[in-house]
Amino acid sequence: MARLNTFYLSPDSWPDGALQGCEVVLRGPEARHMMTVLRTPLGASVRLIDGCGRSGLFTLREGSKNKALLLADEVGRSEPPKSGVTLALGWNKSKRRDWVLEKAVEFGASGLIFWPAARSVGKVPSEPKDSWYDKMVQAAKQCEAVHLPELTTLSSLDALLDLEGFDRRVLAWENAEGAILGPEHFDGSTLVVVGPEGGLSDQEAERFMATAFEPLSLGRSVLRWETAAMHAMSLAHYARERT
Repeated sequence: MARLNTFYLSPDSWPDGALQGCEVVLRGPEARHMMTVLRTPLGASVRLIDGCGRSGLFTLREGSKNKALLLADEVGRSEPPKSGVTLALGWNKSKRRDWVLEKAVEFGASGLIFWPAARSVGKVPSEPKDSWYDKMVQAAKQCEAVHLPELTTLSSLDALLDLEGFDRRVLAWENAEGAILGPEHFDGSTLVVVGPEGGLSDQEAERFMATAFEPLSLGRSVLRWETAAMHAMSLAHYARERT
């Protein structure tokens, strides 16, 4: 069976209860992409996702430029994995952020947290931007991911230090001595802190270690912000796939 085109239908647009045989309506850019860009014919099968674990096969019944009516043929829900990585990234005013958002979806990261470090450039937004979600949705459609990472913005280092609910909390730090971050550090839910492009200050590193963050090195090379993020996500992906 040929790979089906995938489209995003927001969670609040899916009917409650049994979905098989139900109708859903796709509107806006996703409908335009389906009907105008891809010229999907009536009767074609497509795949819909909601980014929260729900996905299904649907048949296109009616369509116009900005609206598509679809009939549910098969719908399922996938629970998020119990093990996974959440990255806490020191804020950078950088175009490379889009790249990190995409790779977080591809590697199945649980979440991305942006926080203001002493050497951050620019101000952390008070809440995640819609454009960030749009970037992740496009990545999910390409790699057939059914879960989107949870996005969070924090206003202070204190807010990051107070986060709970993780099996392990790691400080990825170039000055860490001894152990190197590896797949064995992702046997549960893991929070990994990565500093901004200019690195962490000594005072910040001391505060993390004083609140039970385990300092681990990423190796001999000093990795750039987005490279460090991808390295951690790749290790977590490998750890999950080999179990």
